Amino acid sequence: MAMSSGMALFCRLTGRSLGTALGHGRGKTLTARRWYITASAGNNLQFKLDERTAHSSLDLFKKDTGVIYRMLGVDPSLVQDTPLRFRDWAVVLANTHIDSGRHYWEVTVKKSLEFRVGVAEVLTSRDECVGTNSSSWVFAFVQRKWFAMTTGKQVPVPLVGKPDRVGLLLDYEAGRLSLVDTEKAEVVYTIRTQFRSPICPAFALWDGELLTHSGLEIPPGLQ
Repeated sequence: MAMSSGMALFCRLTGRSLGTALGHGRGKTLTARRWYITASAGNNLQFKLDERTAHSSLDLFKKDTGVIYRMLGVDPSLVQDTPLRFRDWAVVLANTHIDSGRHYWEVTVKKSLEFRVGVAEVLTSRDECVGTNSSSWVFAFVQRKWFAMTTGKQVPVPLVGKPDRVGLLLDYEAGRLSLVDTEKAEVVYTIRTQFRSPICPAFALWDGELLTHSGLEIPPGLQ
């Protein structure tokens, strides 16, 4: 799992396999019968992080609503090996899936200079980082800049600095995932796509910690 600092930075910025479509990479694919999660109800999306998907360098805390990065992490041989777990990338998914509706959640970021927040298909490849394939859509913060990412492509996002807390607004039917400035209750940038299968909140982290806040009403200014 070890790699040079230069290679690690390259992988974090662009992903290991740019533009690789789901099911056409080198990794194993998942089957729906192996994925046991809770479907979302209404627009007040409530979720926790699913330890079964978490890379061995990530520890969950606060009743599985937060995640912290450990540089050494847990020996992979001591972590239960399941087809749900990310093996090469510090990624964790939420334990719920979304196949309709508008939903909003927030993320508090502490002591992290490199992370990704967004959504991924429930059956996204566990051998690719979120944002590098056509089955995940994220907002990445790296080198003090924000980017919108999917299929390994990066688009600069005009959000200055790293706020302590950001919001994500999802409209499944409209195919929109928006990054929200929580202080102003304004959309900063929107990724537009077409969701073709159930998705779930997704998170990647290379230092520090993230805390998720779900079960929230959509702010009035974003209705």
